Amino acid sequence: MANAYDVIIIGSGPGGYIAAIRAAQLGMKVAVVEREHLAGICSNWGCIPTKALLRSAEVYEYAKHPGDYGIKIEGSVTADLKAIVARSRGIAHRMNNGVGFLFKKNKVDIIWGDAKITKPGEVVVSKTAKKPVEPIGPIPKNTLGEGTYTAKHIIVATGARPRALPGIEPDGKLIWTYFEAMKPEEMPKSLLVMGSGAIGIEFASFYRTLGVDVTVVEIMSQVMPVEDAEISALAKKQFERAGMKILLEAKVAKVVKGANSVTATIELKDGKTREITADRMISAVGVQANIEGIGLEAVGVKTDRGFIVIDGYGKTSVPGIYAIGDVAGPPLLAHKAEHEGVICVEKIAGLPNVHPMDKLKIPGCTYCHPQVASVGLTEAKAKAEGRDIRVGRFPFVANGKAIALGEDQGLVKTIFDKKTGELLGAHMVGAEVTELIQGFVVAMNLETTEEELMHTIFPHPTISETMKESVLDAYGRALNA
Repeated sequence: MANAYDVIIIGSGPGGYIAAIRAAQLGMKVAVVEREHLAGICSNWGCIPTKALLRSAEVYEYAKHPGDYGIKIEGSVTADLKAIVARSRGIAHRMNNGVGFLFKKNKVDIIWGDAKITKPGEVVVSKTAKKPVEPIGPIPKNTLGEGTYTAKHIIVATGARPRALPGIEPDGKLIWTYFEAMKPEEMPKSLLVMGSGAIGIEFASFYRTLGVDVTVVEIMSQVMPVEDAEISALAKKQFERAGMKILLEAKVAKVVKGANSVTATIELKDGKTREITADRMISAVGVQANIEGIGLEAVGVKTDRGFIVIDGYGKTSVPGIYAIGDVAGPPLLAHKAEHEGVICVEKIAGLPNVHPMDKLKIPGCTYCHPQVASVGLTEAKAKAEGRDIRVGRFPFVANGKAIALGEDQGLVKTIFDKKTGELLGAHMVGAEVTELIQGFVVAMNLETTEEELMHTIFPHPTISETMKESVLDAYGRALNA
């Protein structure tokens, strides 16, 4: 039957499109249902285009201080907001088109519209009423449309959307989500950011670097609450040194909109309140899964606290229905979604030795300035688990490459089990640490001990040498500090 498939995937974000390609590689007949744009939030509105914005801000910051590198630039350095945004959107279009090419290459069918699971093994696709915030890339010519489709296996990969707090709902004009923050028509003079997770702090960093007066309000006791407290504290110092204002253990209680500004009432930890007026406000208080309207309740798929409940292989409570990525719960990361997609499809295909997802070995990266990256247990969590630990630290200020780059503010922190030498966690703040963290991820997956890391030769001069020195420090053997 033309409408019969081995696998139908609902959603073409990082989890969905990777799952589709892997399923096609394994010889399955595959279709992906999409209602907005190929490649999902990550490529169109998240991971990739935000890094393009941050790269522009980074270059701008270097250009403002050429003398630090012995360079002279005649005349003033200015940031062209329109060109910065256009570059970012152009990269999003490129990523979108790239996924379309991969689907064509791997013979993955695209079904355009809203999907609803009517029963296990059946998906009804109707004309979508959802309009994308911005049309990105053309709809491929070979796209299928409305109809009833069957599949032995259905994978839900519908992702998530910005969460809104009652009374502080984004309006797209004065109160932004990441959609509006990514393509401002004009640069605000002042900005209030509610929430200091990865999304909030990355936008705070971007706008502050371009000269905006930025205030971050965080309800928890540290910025980037999921990170190690020591790393978070060092990052906060750097943010504040750059001119960012940060209020911790503070809550946005109320927002009053003006003609072209917002005034927020902030409840502070001492019980007092203060008002902050800003041109614009970004709501970055997390996301919520897209579980509505796709038939989960009718077929009996179990959910918990707004996410689909799965096992380590993506299986839901209903045989033949699976879920991956943000819709299946935290950590809400593109690379977690991709890996879940591969695990899920390989388990469906019956491949041997398919390992379930180990969330402790999923790295997290925040691309602010300075960058922050981590994997495994924080020091506090290791102690809370009753672990007897060794902690190593090594600062960038003692690393030759970091000094040569003019990026000597940073730290690598490693946590080991004192008895076994197992690497329990690694945490970094500083230049390019998002590129370094994978070294520790590989080490953890290979169950590498401190002795093996000590015997590993790291190239010189590189910032990566801080990684080995941190390991040495945990055992009182640091050589350069």
